[in-house]
Amino acid sequence: MYLYDAIHRRRDVRGQFTGAPVPGDALERVLAAAHAAPSVGLTQPWDFILVEDPGLRAAFHRHVQDERDTFAAGLTGDDASRFARIKIDGVLESSLSIAVTYDPDRGSPAVLGRHAIADAGLYSVCLAIQNLWLAATAEGLGVGWVSFYREPFVQRLLHLPARVRPVAWLCLGPVSHLNSIPDLEQHGWRRRRPWQAAVHRDRWPSS
Repeated sequence: MYLYDAIHRRRDVRGQFTGAPVPGDALERVLAAAHAAPSVGLTQPWDFILVEDPGLRAAFHRHVQDERDTFAAGLTGDDASRFARIKIDGVLESSLSIAVTYDPDRGSPAVLGRHAIADAGLYSVCLAIQNLWLAATAEGLGVGWVSFYREPFVQRLLHLPARVRPVAWLCLGPVSHLNSIPDLEQHGWRRRRPWQAAVHRDRWPSS
């Protein structure tokens, strides 16, 4: 698959997981692609925890549903109706989960390039996630990023050291298909804006 095809075909998958196993060689290629991401000061501050244990996934899923209820309680009107129709995770349906973490002590104390931008290491982890996502798309796999969780819960669940932040809980696995239109746009939650609207010259636009 061409790079541009993978970029534009990539979707945040929730309801299309088949539950079939991920081929071992494909998983290795996806993780290697994630690990090949650029990182500030060559710190490679990420780690990837493969979560296959049904008990861990069930516990995380319950937590996610509780957070969904908390979010839904603050919605009214059309937003409440739209959100009620949206599936927010594929934790139980996907083949496995991957928790991606950030270790700010990796490469410390002198991290080249992070002295002025404290979050540069966190940005590096996001680049690894994007690499993983595009590689998975090229392999014909789906990825869903679950963000309805509290960091302390995941730290306790996965026995993370206090300094290590869980940046993403990703659901990964074969899918029946990838939607041509993102789920949130299909359900009318938000609409994509054209890329041209995000491009400015020299300064932030005045109007």
